[in-house]
Amino acid sequence: MLEPAHAAAEAVVIVGGGVAGLSAAQHLTRAGVRPLVLDAASDVGGRMSTEKVDGFRLDRIGQLLSTSYPELRHTPGLDALVLRPFSPGVLLHSEGRRHRAGEPTGPRRARGALSAARALASAPRPARGVRPSLGGPLDHARLGAALARIAATDPARLLARPELPIGRALLERGLPPRTLHGFIRPLLSALLCDPDLTTSSRCAELALHAYANGRLAVPEGGADTLPELLASSLPPGTVRTGVRVTAIAANRVTTAEHGELPCRSVVLATDAAAAAELLPGLRVPRFHEVTVVHHAAPEPPLTEPALLLDADRLGPVAHTSVISQVDPSRAPAGRALVSSTVLGPPPTERELRTQLAALYGTSTRSWETLAVHHDARAVPAMPAPHDPRRPVRLFDGLYVCGDHRDTSTVQGALHSGRRAARAVLTDLGLSAAPRAPEEDPPVEKAA
Repeated sequence: MLEPAHAAAEAVVIVGGGVAGLSAAQHLTRAGVRPLVLDAASDVGGRMSTEKVDGFRLDRIGQLLSTSYPELRHTPGLDALVLRPFSPGVLLHSEGRRHRAGEPTGPRRARGALSAARALASAPRPARGVRPSLGGPLDHARLGAALARIAATDPARLLARPELPIGRALLERGLPPRTLHGFIRPLLSALLCDPDLTTSSRCAELALHAYANGRLAVPEGGADTLPELLASSLPPGTVRTGVRVTAIAANRVTTAEHGELPCRSVVLATDAAAAAELLPGLRVPRFHEVTVVHHAAPEPPLTEPALLLDADRLGPVAHTSVISQVDPSRAPAGRALVSSTVLGPPPTERELRTQLAALYGTSTRSWETLAVHHDARAVPAMPAPHDPRRPVRLFDGLYVCGDHRDTSTVQGALHSGRRAARAVLTDLGLSAAPRAPEEDPPVEKAA
């Protein structure tokens, strides 16, 4: 049964115990408003869930984080979050070999990277018929210069730029096609699940800005660590799982288990499709389909904690890693965990192992398949035009948040939850906590 305190009309009910809903709950709690979070699942986290199998911790979606995400610092409850970073940059499998590429540059190195690119571009050309390797110095300098420019640009300026599909935008700004398709395409496949480079340039450049200023990382212990930290640091009784919400209004929610619950405000924090079922008329975006396959190996096929991207597009795998080298807690002692992401439906075991054998340069015959997690609606697509700050306030008393209202990242989900909490507090006549200097401007868009 729900506690009597939560039946009061002053309560704020949050429908959905994913990252966005829990972020909203944290910010409301910090402002002195105790919310009630309802989720139909048996555990919190939504898509940020982790399956436990024989001592292995297997993420269902495997979203990557960046150490530069501001919301990881600004969201209450995440002080104890431990991030396990990948090696700087990525390992790129290109033209039959692996090489390191795209190491974060930081804004201070922009001028040096640009100078290096110009110097190499003016160097003598190779003899006719000799094609330099994609991993050559000129390619690295061009990529470094592009990332350095993005790293040095304020996010507000990125959002103010003319909006195009990211592939077209980068070409029009002078990025060579070779660099775009050889480096940026596989990188954005990993960051945004977008191998076709159709994402809004504003959203994609925000992701590249975060990448260029930090390190790719995963939560220690599995993806579910992050939402569990958010939930566990809320007051006891705030989060209720196994409660199915069947209808919502600005002043009440209806549940299958407890009937109608009166409230002052409702925050709808489910995924986009579920939100549209409860609130017909909400736009449902296209989604990127994702399959994550986990293999146990007797020994790590790659000893460094690197993210390995396939620029050659040898098969269905977009990126892979020996995730137990990044986060040892994800595999039992003496075993290695290889996690691979496919941007599409589950492939055949044969084509999967053939590609992984080529990427890692080793036999995969002794590998054991632990799990295949498929989600046809894993990541909301963000084609141009896309508003990365879609309104969270529908009208007084009814709000909506999630990565589909912001950017399709963990950063976007956390940020949209904070925006929703701020809108609720404004309508209640209460004050939110002071903003940090790098946070978004105080102006909210009208619904």
